[in-house]
Amino acid sequence: MTTVAVLGIGHMGSAMSRALVRAGHEIVLYNRTAERARPLADELGVRVAESAAEAVAGSEVAISMVADEAAVEALYRSPGGVLDGLHEGGVVADMSTVPPTTVQALEADVRAAGAAILDAPVSGSVSLAEAGQLTIMVGGEAEAVERARPVFDALAKQVFHLGPLGSGAAMKLGVNTLIFGLNEALAEGLVLAERAGIERGLAYDVLAASAAGAPFVGYKRAAFLDPDGTPPVFALELAEKDLRLITTFADSLGVPVPQARVNLDVIRSAAADGQPDADFSAVAVHLRGGGPPNRT
Repeated sequence: MTTVAVLGIGHMGSAMSRALVRAGHEIVLYNRTAERARPLADELGVRVAESAAEAVAGSEVAISMVADEAAVEALYRSPGGVLDGLHEGGVVADMSTVPPTTVQALEADVRAAGAAILDAPVSGSVSLAEAGQLTIMVGGEAEAVERARPVFDALAKQVFHLGPLGSGAAMKLGVNTLIFGLNEALAEGLVLAERAGIERGLAYDVLAASAAGAPFVGYKRAAFLDPDGTPPVFALELAEKDLRLITTFADSLGVPVPQARVNLDVIRSAAADGQPDADFSAVAVHLRGGGPPNRT
């Protein structure tokens, strides 16, 4: 059993917390807005720390899952943040979708405290997170990866150690480039079939059974077929953020990503149609000529 601090209790952080408890790990929760963590803490019978430093200080491994670079920076560097709670032998693994430079900039301060840092973003749905069936992409030193291995194994069906710090973040941007391409292609194919007179559910069945029927197509079924009745999991505004990261990272490497740029334009248009907190599958609603589903 490993003592784990879970920092950031959004959709994925909550699902991962359930998987860790089910695997027998002892966890402590921290969320910037503490009240949002209390229902989960009551459900799991665990404690909510008053600060990230407190959570990290009492844990062998800490995992952080927050929205963007600014949130990571604040979580680690603010008074009472992660850096204030580090201790000799501890491991912190940031699982947020951020550029490689975000976690690399923290390395010297983490090492100065005798701790190790990994970037370990994930791929998979909330349901896969809760089932412990994610894919984890890790960058950092092999020894630190092995210390965090019991935690990763509780969360993932596959753990890839890709190289030095920053490798996991780079790979996550590569994975998300593919995900956004699938999302756009799925929306276009579905709306095209509908417009030709084919019932939406039947068209989706065919797409899922086709050569392009990736796991993504399976687990996004409800969101595409019933956009008004399915709670959003990955908001348009977060998709826009990730696509901005992808195109900026590609520019830094001199890699052309024309499809990602089109996907960014479409995501922005869909968000402008209505609520930016609608699920990014609302691209299909946008292509039908309506705004994203009403989330108010």
